[in-house]
Amino acid sequence: MNSHIVLDDYQQVIRALSDRLVEAQTPIRVLDAVKWDESIRKGFLDSKGKEPPAVDRAYYDARPLAFDSGAKKLEFQNIERDITRQLGQFNPVGQIMRRMCKEYRMVIRMLEARGTPDFGLISQELYGSASDAFHAGDPTLADLGLMFSDFLNNIDDRGDLKDEPKTLTAKDAVDLLQHRLNKVFGEEEGTIRVFESDGILADAAAGADYIKVRADAMFNERDVRALEVHEGLVHVGTTLNGLNQPICTFLAKGPPSSTVTQEGLAILMEVIAFASYPTRLRKLTNRTRAIHMAEEGADFLQVFEFFREQGFGMEESYANASRGFRGSTPNGLPFTKDLSYLKGFILIYNYIQLAVRKGKLEQIPLLFCGKATLEDMRTLRQLVDEGLVVPPKYLPPQFRDLNALSAWMCFSNFLNHLSLDRIEADYANIL
Repeated sequence: MNSHIVLDDYQQVIRALSDRLVEAQTPIRVLDAVKWDESIRKGFLDSKGKEPPAVDRAYYDARPLAFDSGAKKLEFQNIERDITRQLGQFNPVGQIMRRMCKEYRMVIRMLEARGTPDFGLISQELYGSASDAFHAGDPTLADLGLMFSDFLNNIDDRGDLKDEPKTLTAKDAVDLLQHRLNKVFGEEEGTIRVFESDGILADAAAGADYIKVRADAMFNERDVRALEVHEGLVHVGTTLNGLNQPICTFLAKGPPSSTVTQEGLAILMEVIAFASYPTRLRKLTNRTRAIHMAEEGADFLQVFEFFREQGFGMEESYANASRGFRGSTPNGLPFTKDLSYLKGFILIYNYIQLAVRKGKLEQIPLLFCGKATLEDMRTLRQLVDEGLVVPPKYLPPQFRDLNALSAWMCFSNFLNHLSLDRIEADYANIL
């Protein structure tokens, strides 16, 4: 992409190691490796939800990984060793790439453990657990999920917040999205493609430079707006910014630690673009609660029942429950990737708030320079100064001009210091 830039020796060493890392991770497709196929879904629905899905260790053994896991772990081990040999122990870029190598090895160990207790344990190590606190004495993710649910229940009882009917077909949604994203990513054909697809679990999913929309899904305006912001501006945007890196090409690829940051950024972006809405937030809190239940010992049927009680149909409840048990068994520990939304949202929100408070605004847009991980932000700032990382090419308007965002964060910083409980008592007679 950036072949016109002439790299010096040091930059070439980094670029070569980075390219090896990108190359090595190519065949690792976590979601493909853990997903349950159509026959499992059909079997479950045919049993009217009375029999747990027919998934055990043997199910995964019959679906081998797309790569030789032993050889792959060794490959990452070798890259990691070469990073230390060529860049030294304390080189900042080297430290990021080494952590990625370790993480990818862990991902492979998790995939090797599909259908066993280890799968869920490694998943907790990679994506976190619902009982993680943000810092000592703070509420855990599970607590926050419940708090969130309570707020949503309070507004749910109102008739005037009903979702608009879903009258847009996948084709309508594709056309609308393509049109809107062309405006953001430049009209030149082919920066980003939107198309229909059959084989996906979610309503839509983002790839490197495309978004696929599930062919049989229906949408309303609000859904399309959320997809535009979440999948387009954030997921595809950060990938394109990563692909635009002349030296640190690894920024185009996201290991699990970047998933938390990416999903958090996507949810925050929905909120500040006013593209989120209660039903959508409910989806995230439900996912968090489902994972917490499974971590506490609930099996697939119990989590399925939890979704049924929320008023979802059989098929939707199956889809929701199976997200948490992919890669595991119906009575095993959950796959905790779905915690990344709420967890990431809180981490990113706190980060931006502190950046504003400490006057470090220039660090905020760097969240978009690729599939970055929150803990690398300070290093990335150094790398931009050194010319090893280029600032993001595509930025959502809310991050291009930080005036409004800073004002909002200043207010929210200030308002966090007021005690709502006391205010609630004082306002009781006017609300």
